[in-house]
Amino acid sequence: LVDSEAMVGRVAPEIPARARELITRHWPGALTLVLRASAGLPAELLRMAWRILSADGKSGENYNLPAHMNEVGMTAGTELTGKVALVTGGARNIGRAISRSLAAGGATVMVNANTSQGDAKNTVAMIKSNGGAAAFHFADVTDPGAVAKMVDATVKQFGRLDILVNNAAVRSETPFEDIKLEEWRRVISTVLDGAFLCTQSCLPHLIRVRGGAIVNIGGLTAHKGATGRAHVIAAKAGIAGMTRALALDLAPRRITVNCVVPGTIETVRGLPGAPLRPRDRRGLPPIGRRGEPEEVAAVVRMLCGPDARYITGQTIHVNGGGFRS
Repeated sequence: LVDSEAMVGRVAPEIPARARELITRHWPGALTLVLRASAGLPAELLRMAWRILSADGKSGENYNLPAHMNEVGMTAGTELTGKVALVTGGARNIGRAISRSLAAGGATVMVNANTSQGDAKNTVAMIKSNGGAAAFHFADVTDPGAVAKMVDATVKQFGRLDILVNNAAVRSETPFEDIKLEEWRRVISTVLDGAFLCTQSCLPHLIRVRGGAIVNIGGLTAHKGATGRAHVIAAKAGIAGMTRALALDLAPRRITVNCVVPGTIETVRGLPGAPLRPRDRRGLPPIGRRGEPEEVAAVVRMLCGPDARYITGQTIHVNGGGFRS
């Protein structure tokens, strides 16, 4: 992301010429989306760029990007200087935005991934290119041994652990009558068991720093309901409940525990045929657009900082008014 049209001619070859034309036509002098091959950016951003611009050929009508959106949650700060954060599922989408935002606040970030290993490396590269400190660790959060090794590696490399963000999840849509026990267990294990294992493994280190923070990433469907997602909803509802329980359990240890629930956020699932943005306002929240991962990350960053030490046990929705608790 740059603020000049000068770079448009040097874009990665994967971006069609039509996208370049639309960029210069609809975003002149403002936020010009340029993805250069030399930047090492992942293919998901290339697909997102084309999806944004090809939805109806008029980005101004289809997607109103808020002014300075590239700065939301990414403003350089020092409030987290000296802190070390572990972000599970931190390689892409909301997880990547959280990793980058915490690093922008001064934290050193361990980026966890299981299958998105290339994306994890790119996320670390992005953080380092902006002067931040980060590393990646590949681990399956459903494996107790792997989680323990990940936490140990984080503390060994960086000397401490102050922040845990439980973001690892799987997206699955299956009619209830077709859900097999294996699929049910896979979803519950990744979302709920993973958060349990990571929290329990990190706890001694969070206690040691006398002021740790845990942020769990919830799901809007756990509060609104949805068809075909009984297993995901059950897991995310469990995350909300665990947040409230841990807030009480860990308050005497000066550890805050909160849950951030994203609404309809513009993410890329990494699969061909991902749905386009809506062509009109139907299906959008009252604010009139989908949210950006950085807007979720900004709330997470706030909850991990010194100004949020009196906030615990809360479920905070980031959804543009799509759900009002």
